[in-house]
Amino acid sequence: MSGGVPADLHDRLTGVAHDAAARPLLVALDFDGTLAPLQDDPRASRILPEGVAVLAALAARDDVALALVSGRAMADLHLLAEVPAGTFLVGSHGVERARTTQFGLDRDVVELSHEQADLLSALGARAAAVARGRDGVWVETKPTAVVVHTRLAEPTDAEPAEAEAIALGAELGVGTLHGKDVVELTVLAADKGTALQALRHELGAPVVLYAGDDVTDEHAFEALDPTDVTVKVGAGPTVARYRVADPQSAVAALQALHQALDEADGA
Repeated sequence: MSGGVPADLHDRLTGVAHDAAARPLLVALDFDGTLAPLQDDPRASRILPEGVAVLAALAARDDVALALVSGRAMADLHLLAEVPAGTFLVGSHGVERARTTQFGLDRDVVELSHEQADLLSALGARAAAVARGRDGVWVETKPTAVVVHTRLAEPTDAEPAEAEAIALGAELGVGTLHGKDVVELTVLAADKGTALQALRHELGAPVVLYAGDDVTDEHAFEALDPTDVTVKVGAGPTVARYRVADPQSAVAALQALHQALDEADGA
């Protein structure tokens, strides 16, 4: 292990960096729990300072494309993520997409039909009833989804709230994503894997590096190719090919990649 980066991952990153056929390289990353340590208050999440620096360094290269792929709503992700201009932002598990510029966001517009808008409103009201009377359970409304959060709740409140949210999704026939301490109910079908593959094809990226920590990141790991670099951050079962311990180690892996790319330039 080198600087928190397992030897097998370090070797793979070095190999990708020295492979001219792997350009452009798409570096795509989850936000919470991957670049930013998990916080009880989601508004307090920030990318580690050394992560901000290495993302800027990678984005400055002509042969690397940078993306954040998150379950957060786009406005929230853009507000909290300190990323350089040119970074692709994929929010709401793939429903929302934008690219950062010097002047703000260049966003793809998401439009709901009247039926979908009505369903979203109904979801909000029903989800509020799930949270009512349960300490630490709260509801977030996104442009296309409603999210029941349970991170602040005790298991006696969290477990039945999550079960009821999942049952609500089944009853109303909407998409349901069950992640860490969260259940998202969406009126537009989307997942990180589909969004990531679409982006890689648009960019013509032969190789993708993707790192994530949550259950929803498994969709991305499963969708990517055997030649791609998939990295699970933290504990838990995964289909990712590599694993690092925590966000600090994930940032160290990005630093190792950047160093290897610089070395390849000088070879």
